[in-house]
Amino acid sequence: MKFGLKSLLVLISILAFSSSNGQNIVEEYQKAKNDSLRIGELDSDFLKYIEKGYTLATPENGTNISGVIIFFEGSEFDKKNMSAKQLYTQANKAGYAVLSVSTQIPLDFFFAENSILDAHETIERAFDKNSLPNNNVFLIGVGLSGHRALKYVEYQEKTSPDFALNLSGLVICDAPLDWVRQYNEGNRDRRINYDEGAVWEGSFSNFILEENLNGTPKSNLENYLNFSTYSYSDKTDRKIKYFKNYPVRAYMEVAIEYWLEKKRKTTIDNNGPDMVGLIAQLKLTGNEKSDLVIFYPHESKTEKKNTAATWIAVDKNELMAWIITWSK
Repeated sequence: MKFGLKSLLVLISILAFSSSNGQNIVEEYQKAKNDSLRIGELDSDFLKYIEKGYTLATPENGTNISGVIIFFEGSEFDKKNMSAKQLYTQANKAGYAVLSVSTQIPLDFFFAENSILDAHETIERAFDKNSLPNNNVFLIGVGLSGHRALKYVEYQEKTSPDFALNLSGLVICDAPLDWVRQYNEGNRDRRINYDEGAVWEGSFSNFILEENLNGTPKSNLENYLNFSTYSYSDKTDRKIKYFKNYPVRAYMEVAIEYWLEKKRKTTIDNNGPDMVGLIAQLKLTGNEKSDLVIFYPHESKTEKKNTAATWIAVDKNELMAWIITWSK
């Protein structure tokens, strides 16, 4: 592993222009550095760095851009903007650009401020180069990218950077926000050793959390609470203040029977409690601009019940109507 070493990145100006399905696509990425990160204790537990940069989808034919929707998606592990692509047609038809931003860290948790700064600089560059309007800006995060979206809001609220997004709303889909709960879920999955995928995910996430937060929730609870954007264990709800003034839409799927039968998970061994908890705490602050959308098994569009399936179930036309409602 060469985790601590810095290498010069060769900038590839991959400015790829194409037009399909009513949008223009612009891509600009830096070549991934030839290095890797340790994600576990085994000799094989490494992930290679990924390309840093952005993909932008804008309405074609010179349509005026009414707003910008931003996803924090890894260039490799989210299959090159898989979540954002599902919204291209509806967003561009409504006059909104869709921007996907990737740092160089695979499966980035935004532990390091450098990662958030990388994302911030990429966003600023994309806005500047493409003359994007800094109004009616919405952040959307699916799964881990939902955590990244809220960490970015926290960063902007705390630091007031010279270039700051004029945010109009936040959309979070089946995202892990409470890292105390997430750690305990991973611990249980490893202990019961029932499902191979769940064991791998638990081993990966717990290793990463312990390494970056200097211990476990039992030995270093404050670090976990400070890292979480919402936590059931946080008696002070220290992070809610960063989101309380925004319209927030959260999505989750109730698939208790599926998780029980397939992976022997309990009602708290999923991201649903984080979605409910976030909205509950926002409403307790008086934020009535936030809501929770719940899908039930009979409404699912796929047999699998996971983050990707929840996002697929989202009515993108209705979501765009929500976005337009909160635009100025």
